Amino acid sequence: MLWDPAILLSAVLNGLTTGAVYALVALGLTLIYGVLHIINFAHGAALMVALYAVYLLKERLGLDPYMALPFVMAGMFVLGYFLQRVIISRASHGKDENILLVTLGLSIVLENLALVWFKSDTRSIDTAYTLSTVEIGPALIALPKVIAFAGAMVVAAVLLWVIRRTDLGRAIRAVAKEKQGAKLMGIDVERVYALSFAIGMACLGAAACFLLPAYYVNPQVGSGFVLIAFTIVVLGGMGSFAGALVGGLLIGVVESLGGLFLGDSLGQMGIFAIFILVLLFRPQGLFGARA
Repeated sequence: MLWDPAILLSAVLNGLTTGAVYALVALGLTLIYGVLHIINFAHGAALMVALYAVYLLKERLGLDPYMALPFVMAGMFVLGYFLQRVIISRASHGKDENILLVTLGLSIVLENLALVWFKSDTRSIDTAYTLSTVEIGPALIALPKVIAFAGAMVVAAVLLWVIRRTDLGRAIRAVAKEKQGAKLMGIDVERVYALSFAIGMACLGAAACFLLPAYYVNPQVGSGFVLIAFTIVVLGGMGSFAGALVGGLLIGVVESLGGLFLGDSLGQMGIFAIFILVLLFRPQGLFGARA
């Protein structure tokens, strides 16, 4: 029964829709690592903040999650710029361990503030399309997941266009490649750092808007996402945007098929099996260059 083509197609399509959002989360993490060369342990907690922002906008103001997209992205952009300028930048002038401890500390602070304000309750939202489905061949896919896939792909395409075609993108790539050379060319490196961190956080704002119509939020919700995002970044190649996108889609499909054959509780085993195999046989990742 599990090998029925309709069931397999449905699992693959569901995996792609989930993987697109995973990729969006991982793209933000990849941008931050690729430019600032730091591992941001607060990434999951920041996603949780964005999810609560979407939840509050819907519950308090009646704003649809998709309509909230520009506001949540802008809010997360400002939060990211502030955190990098005020906290991350000051901690980056010491030992490398300082950044790890600071981002880990930020994660703990954000999660505990959420516990104080929202308690440990799991919350979700209801929309007119939450239970709607779309027929794709013999498969039925939830409408919010289809919208999430399309929206995540559009945001990822816009991000890649910004990185490749704009002056800001050229500055970001220059700083990521050679910081001192970028300084000599007159690029404000500290500003590029802050903008890169802010853009990475804005990606989380977009991911939250695409997630919540079919997902939930609680103070610990970011932990699972950040673990998968780190896996995707390593799988795709540290700092590779193409790797993060392809890796996210691949991880989504593997998770979905794993859940189909092994059950939801064991579905993520395939993710970490692939992760281990990549580390063993291609440690630079799918799109990474050898050191």
